[in-house]
Amino acid sequence: MKRLFVGLCIFLIAVLMGLYAHQDTGYILIGRGYQTIEMSLILFVILMVFLFFFIYMLIWLWHNSWNMPSRLHFWRTQKKGRRARRNSIKGLIELAQGNWAQAERALMRGVKSSDVPLLNYLSAARAAQKQDAPDRRDHYLAMAHENRKDASFAVQVTQAELQMAHGQLEQALATLMHLRIIAPRHPHVLFLMSQLYDGLKSWGDLKNLLPDLRKQKILPEAQLRAMEKRVHRALLTVAAKQGQPDSLRQIWQHVPRDLRQDEELIDDYARHLLRLEQHDMAESLLREAIRRYWNVDFVYLYGLVKAAQVVKQLGYAEAWLKGHEDNNILLLTLGRLCMRNELWGKAESYFEASLGSCAMSETYTELGRLLEQLEQPDRALDCFRKGLLLADDERAYATVQTDLNRRSILHQSLANSNASE
Repeated sequence: MKRLFVGLCIFLIAVLMGLYAHQDTGYILIGRGYQTIEMSLILFVILMVFLFFFIYMLIWLWHNSWNMPSRLHFWRTQKKGRRARRNSIKGLIELAQGNWAQAERALMRGVKSSDVPLLNYLSAARAAQKQDAPDRRDHYLAMAHENRKDASFAVQVTQAELQMAHGQLEQALATLMHLRIIAPRHPHVLFLMSQLYDGLKSWGDLKNLLPDLRKQKILPEAQLRAMEKRVHRALLTVAAKQGQPDSLRQIWQHVPRDLRQDEELIDDYARHLLRLEQHDMAESLLREAIRRYWNVDFVYLYGLVKAAQVVKQLGYAEAWLKGHEDNNILLLTLGRLCMRNELWGKAESYFEASLGSCAMSETYTELGRLLEQLEQPDRALDCFRKGLLLADDERAYATVQTDLNRRSILHQSLANSNASE
């Protein structure tokens, strides 16, 4: 629209000049010495216009010829940049599709003229990692570091991730330790360290990391709670395997107060105490736990405890009969405690009551031992035989249940896979 307006204005001016010239053409007289040049005014104006455009064109050609190399260089640079962007985009698409070799080639073709070569190098490192080529991966990471010194932290974070994925846990630990010195509270570094310590089963280091994980809210509280519980269970197991009761007790004292009420942790600690022959500590632990909440696993373990004050132990257990008169586990425990108190008749009654409530091979075995002590070999032999037969049935049932659980997990996994597709 603007050009049309300018064209109309020029046309209007030309028409007006034409009409004016038609009325009076006028003339121009140019003289120098004895020579004169005379021409009409219109012809002079036309010549001036042509002269102006001629000089303008000469200047334009001279200017463009002078700047031609720089213009040509700019054009070639633009062309290389467009080609590099196409290769980079193609490489990223191939990387997303899992075509690792094609992605690596495309990304490296586009790296020299790329606007963001750091992205090309990091993506190429991931592609090399997927091809199990750690040497090329480390080369690309080194090039990324050289390309952008200010992005060293990001490069090292990527390096740690790739080292962990490749199973180079010791190298990843060294990288992450360096990063934590630079940024002690960086969320992603803390997360990677937690995963690494978990993989290395470095429970002490993971325990020391837990406060920072909670303070920075790196993980959801439920996930953090599960990790904390797993750490303390593992530490208890390590101390028990070393056969150090004092160390085991100290670790338990350092378990957070609320976690010391967890039933799985109490069960683990009680079993470790029994293995290390710390029966009095196990007795008080289990008795207090059963007082707070009824748990048949604790009741079963209580029957295995050989406390110094066995009479009191039996009294505590018999107090639990109220409301649990038909509980076969409690009756088994009472029978065992009666045997330790040499109350043979009472022990036999409890064992038989337990078998009447729910027969277990273990109960038959305990009753058989009691009958042997009472010099009743025929009845003892019959109990051992029934116990062995029942144990075979229990093992067969456990095998079937395990197989059913595996099939259930497999079916659930297939269902989830189909749902995701």
